[in-house]
Amino acid sequence: MAGFVPPGTTLLGNEATSEAAKKINEVHRKVDYLNLPCPIPYEELHREALMSLKPEYFEGMRFDFTKGLNQKFSLSHSVMMGPMEIPSQSSEAIKIPTAHYEFGANFIDQKTMLIGRVLTDGRVNARVKCDLTDDLALKANAQLTNEPHMSHVMLNFDYKGKDYRSQLQLGNGALFGASYIQSVTPHMSLGAEVFWAGQHRKSGVGYAGRYETDKMVAAGQVASTGLMALSYVQKVSEKVSLATDFMYNYLSKDVTASVGYDYALRQARLRGKIDSNGCTSAFLEERLNMGLNFVLSAEVWDHGIFRFLA
Repeated sequence: MAGFVPPGTTLLGNEATSEAAKKINEVHRKVDYLNLPCPIPYEELHREALMSLKPEYFEGMRFDFTKGLNQKFSLSHSVMMGPMEIPSQSSEAIKIPTAHYEFGANFIDQKTMLIGRVLTDGRVNARVKCDLTDDLALKANAQLTNEPHMSHVMLNFDYKGKDYRSQLQLGNGALFGASYIQSVTPHMSLGAEVFWAGQHRKSGVGYAGRYETDKMVAAGQVASTGLMALSYVQKVSEKVSLATDFMYNYLSKDVTASVGYDYALRQARLRGKIDSNGCTSAFLEERLNMGLNFVLSAEVWDHGIFRFLA
């Protein structure tokens, strides 16, 4: 009787051993470092968090309409009525009522994207993206205005390697910048950047890291300018995501943190957040028809909390 083994004991033991062996194999599975995935661009490290926490909030009324003329070319019309903040020496923002109309033209195909905007206040905005080769792309952004020293032009050359990306930036005001990001594991990428602003005689260097899986994305960034940025996005389901970010300037000692949600439906998207300044925000975007969207934006400030934090 001492050597009797109950029926099924050996089978269960084999199954447990097999499961343990599978887990050990997964842990010790060799990573092919010669076939790592290509990371996202350095400037988009916090992409998921920014999309969830920082949509285009606005105050007042906005009407956007896009008319497609063919598969590549479309026209857009936008009317905006609401207050505009102007610089002030006091802590309270000064707002003046404004209204403007914006006309836009868009051309998009597989290798070229041309976007132009003209506003009634005299501003002209333009964006260009052109794939010069399969790995090299040219991006250009321009904002022209009749105000002196307020026009900006930026050129970016993006190179996409097998498991890395690099970027060279050129801008007016003797602005030069370069960045590089490299995948070090299937889920982690590390990068660095350097820039020189000749007009202001300032230079800086920064470092960043990003870790992502199918369920989460975590990113961190630090720069010699004093900025430290952290973000985390957790995918709860295919429609719901939770996001948080933390911004700290170790030179000015300014700290800002926020937590929010992103709920995507079939024809609508709801985003909201609350931050450490006592501001609660919500942004609803619903697609009514082809080229016609209904958008609601709201922000509520708790001035008591704001004064307490200040």
